[in-house]
Amino acid sequence: MTQIPAPPNVDDTKVRRDFEYLLDAFRDVLTGLGETDIAGALPWGRDADRSDPPAEAGRFVQAISMAFQLATLAEENAAAQHRRAREQHDGTAAISGLWGRILTKAGAAGIDEATIAERLGALTVEPVLTAHPTEAKRATVLEQHRELYRLLVALENQMWTNQERADLTEDARAILERLWRTGEIFLERPAVADELRNVVHYLTRVFPEVVPRLDGRLEAAWAAAGLDPSALGEQRPSIRFGTWVGGDRDGHPFVTADVTRDTLRELRSRAVELLDGALSGAGRALSLSERLQPAPPELVSWVRDTAASLGDTGRGAVERNPQEPWRQAINLMRARLPGAAGSYRTADELVENLDQLAQSLRAVRADRLVSSIVTPVRRLVETFGFHLAALDIRQNSRFHDLAVAELLTAAHVPGGESFPDWSEADRQALLEAELSSPRPLVRPGAAIGPQADAVLDCYRVLADEAEANGTAGLGSLIVSMTRSLSDLLVVYLLAKEAGLLIGRHEPTCLLPVAPLFETIEDLDRSPGILGPFIEHPITARTLHARAGDGSPHQQVMIGYSDSNKDGGIVSSLWGLYRAQEALTKVGDRAGVDVTFFHGRGGTISRGAGPTHRFLRALPPGSVRH
Repeated sequence: MTQIPAPPNVDDTKVRRDFEYLLDAFRDVLTGLGETDIAGALPWGRDADRSDPPAEAGRFVQAISMAFQLATLAEENAAAQHRRAREQHDGTAAISGLWGRILTKAGAAGIDEATIAERLGALTVEPVLTAHPTEAKRATVLEQHRELYRLLVALENQMWTNQERADLTEDARAILERLWRTGEIFLERPAVADELRNVVHYLTRVFPEVVPRLDGRLEAAWAAAGLDPSALGEQRPSIRFGTWVGGDRDGHPFVTADVTRDTLRELRSRAVELLDGALSGAGRALSLSERLQPAPPELVSWVRDTAASLGDTGRGAVERNPQEPWRQAINLMRARLPGAAGSYRTADELVENLDQLAQSLRAVRADRLVSSIVTPVRRLVETFGFHLAALDIRQNSRFHDLAVAELLTAAHVPGGESFPDWSEADRQALLEAELSSPRPLVRPGAAIGPQADAVLDCYRVLADEAEANGTAGLGSLIVSMTRSLSDLLVVYLLAKEAGLLIGRHEPTCLLPVAPLFETIEDLDRSPGILGPFIEHPITARTLHARAGDGSPHQQVMIGYSDSNKDGGIVSSLWGLYRAQEALTKVGDRAGVDVTFFHGRGGTISRGAGPTHRFLRALPPGSVRH
């Protein structure tokens, strides 16, 4: 058979064995459906007969594609089983990049437990799912791959009888037949809605299961490293998610203002569904009867008052589970989710109620129920909020220039139509003059031109979202191909016209503006752009307003793909390293923490690779939160 290469440090025999198992099941399906020519032409596995590909190339290509997916599943399972075996044999510190190794090394370096816990609590990680329509997979296919992988994991259990293993194999054949009959690819170019379904699949079906497991592994590694569990307490790295799907309009003409509005609505709706499901599960689990343990007076009062404030809805929530006050409390939280009268204004209010619920459980010495039931739900609320993922808005600086040119032309500014070709000094002078004036350039709602209308319509959607639901679901206004200070100030001018810039005399932007430095040349000049930008009065007010009582943060995105195209892998990595080093110093001088958004992923040419090695290779001082 053709050998399927195993991942590094993984038993390739295990990979081949799992792949052959899946491939044999797939061949059984094909043969049973009369596709014997396709089954025989598959070039891998014990039963490969090296037949010529069938005349109907399309179906054969689908079979080859499915076979590669099966190989990927086999590799992933083998890698996971290898890690489990190694951890079981050598301990949690045996695997590089995982909590066990990190905490053991920190302890060996003499860092005390309190400091480690404090640093963990200060960390924030925000994976951002970017928009690549050619990589979008159908959500139904993703779910079937997930089922097949779970079945492969289930087969690792040695408790099954021969008949039970045969039943599992039949389940695998059923999944493979569904995949074969479904088709893995889009028959037409995927639309933004298709991309969004792909992203929502991970945000609602995968990540909510992963986050609690990450916390569990941290707690286990903390104990295995011999650290005092009480020192860790509730300190956990914050995890947030972002997305570009429905917001990235750089070269994507189909991402309109209506698409952005629909995307925000869908993300909010799915977030509420996610939390409602989690609360429903918690309610079923918290069926504690007050006949067996008296509820604390604080809980009784909260249930009574909240039910009264919700009228008939609150009465129904209480009457549904008589003499079960903890479950009644969960019912009332569900009744207050967004979309109903008396709903929570922010996710923080739900977190506060969950904390009250946890306190009432601790009062009856049900600490285990807090950690197993309430804490995971609280973690989901903190992670996904009522917005699921923050939507970034990205546009190219050239598009913004054309939009401003249309705006200036409509306002009869002399030479405004050639704004993209103005000198940097003239551009900045015009922008500063307009930003210091409270009047708009054109009448609100007036049609200006295709570029200006596209940007302003999008920004008006963002302003409406901020007014209705706050800014938690909104990310940054990212300017790709940032090459000058004016490329960033232009955004403030457009934001002013659309209502995103608030305050007549000392304006503040509702959303942060983030530069994206992509080419080697742009990375080299980036410190000279960022310095004046973060010192600009509007930027300074915006950063401090968003920081509250904490330190102001300025997000800077750096591009791996374009810098690699521009200078090659080595030159790209060196340029990125030097830029981060310099940008960090610029932020330090201004009293602003620079938060880097690393546009990496996919292949090595896009900066992909083991994340723990990537983090260790970053410039000292550039990773702080």
